[in-house]
Amino acid sequence: MNKYLIPFIALISLLLFGFFPAVKNYTANNPTYDSIVQLYKKPIQQWPAPTIDEGVTWNEFESIPRDSTYFKTHELPEVILGKMLFFDPKLSKSNQISCSTCHDPELGWADRRRVGLGNDHLQGARNTMSLFNIADRTSFFWDGRASSLEDQLKEPISAHHEMAMNIDSVAFKIAKINDYKPLFKNAFGSEEITFNKIAKALATFQKTIKSQPSRFDKFIDGKHDALTNQEIFGMHVFRTKARCMNCHSGKHLTDESFHNIGLTYYKRDYEDLGRYEITKLPEDVGKFKTPSLRDLILTRPWMHNGLFDNLEGVVNLYNSGMHMIDPTPEQKKQDSLYPVTDELLQPLNLTKEEKKALVAFLESLNGTQFKMRRPDFPTK
Repeated sequence: MNKYLIPFIALISLLLFGFFPAVKNYTANNPTYDSIVQLYKKPIQQWPAPTIDEGVTWNEFESIPRDSTYFKTHELPEVILGKMLFFDPKLSKSNQISCSTCHDPELGWADRRRVGLGNDHLQGARNTMSLFNIADRTSFFWDGRASSLEDQLKEPISAHHEMAMNIDSVAFKIAKINDYKPLFKNAFGSEEITFNKIAKALATFQKTIKSQPSRFDKFIDGKHDALTNQEIFGMHVFRTKARCMNCHSGKHLTDESFHNIGLTYYKRDYEDLGRYEITKLPEDVGKFKTPSLRDLILTRPWMHNGLFDNLEGVVNLYNSGMHMIDPTPEQKKQDSLYPVTDELLQPLNLTKEEKKALVAFLESLNGTQFKMRRPDFPTK
């Protein structure tokens, strides 16, 4: 059997390895492709305008600088305290779950799970959002129900399927740890421990969590060999034919808004009505917050339900337009909550080459390599 297997493997390998150079050579010798790439090897102000629908508010790409004050910032008393609390499982009822359980610095400040796993091994309903660049967000949670970090963190601490801690008991519990008292005094001028101080310290620490510059940022700043020609072409596709800039623009590639991209699973398994549960407005059924695309390889799986872990699959999803499940006029008339996919999504008709280039560009948005060490938090 082996005498047939070895030649078969050799043949398949030849076909595979022969295919990719062919694609590469085609790309390299394609005049249209080359001319498009050259349009972006100049200051960003001279780049071709992106495809933006009428009425859409967008911002041009913007590079992020390396955080030169990072280490000094982490010497600030309030940041030190917030870091200790963030990694301390004593904020949970079981003393086994900390904020870092779901927001692990080793895992892109998320957890790499489809949905979060918390107290008593109970699963949440949605994917854990990464904390990268959280200081620049205008709302929190997939449905935007919190307007500040201090408000946001109350929910995971108290939720029965997350940390399951009584909010009114948190400060009392931490106050029993004597080694925390000098940390609170250094941060707030008093050893008194209150939940508001805990929340403020946690928020201050989380605001220091930032993406590091990627090759994409270097390209924007004028280092035009930082991206390959395929990645540059993919960026052009992102900005034009793929229509991504309608939602993913600006410094963090997000409009900080909410859209229904056709993943509501209405009246089926995995149903999630999204922002509607907060606003009770029929037009908000199925809307979820646009996530940032920075460091997206580190923050997989994607979407509010965490069902997608393959970039090629995600690109194919958007390429379809996602309007296949829209209701008929009669269905919408009978059920006002029947979700309709956002009009910003349209069939894209991307070629195989365009899809590959788009995936390559998205992968170039990864820049963060530093992984924070866990601190020795107070225990007595």
